[in-house]
Amino acid sequence: MNSPIVPPFTAETAAAKVRAAEDAWNGRDPARVALAYTPDSRWRNRAEFVNGRAEIEAFLARKWTRELDYRLVKEVWAYGGNRIAVRFAYEFHDDSGQWFRAYGNENWQFNAEGLMELRLASINEHPIAEADRKFHWPLGRRPDDHPSLSAMGF
Repeated sequence: MNSPIVPPFTAETAAAKVRAAEDAWNGRDPARVALAYTPDSRWRNRAEFVNGRAEIEAFLARKWTRELDYRLVKEVWAYGGNRIAVRFAYEFHDDSGQWFRAYGNENWQFNAEGLMELRLASINEHPIAEADRKFHWPLGRRPDDHPSLSAMGF
């Protein structure tokens, strides 16, 4: 088993922490994702406030019931001490078949054990045509050779 990635973060460990989070979210397993957060973790996700692992797990279960064929790419924006700023984009479709792309920024704060204790997310989304999708890998982990957000011009 790998050792947890703990603060203070370096460029290498911040990138590894972000990729681990991306991989977990692309796996779409709410219980697994929730384990990366402290039991009393606090979130602001758009206008929704979420507190603790049980609420995180319920939030993610609702999210991935509505956001079908979800694929996410995250990228480090900045890091220092026990904090990482992330930018991201994800694509999904709803139950009518309409595709969307969402863009956002997250500010993360971690405890000494490397669990996230605070997540502040700002997200905007817009409808896209299926032909305009950029994330086409099979559901699950993004392939290592898939372009980053910067490489795609996002």
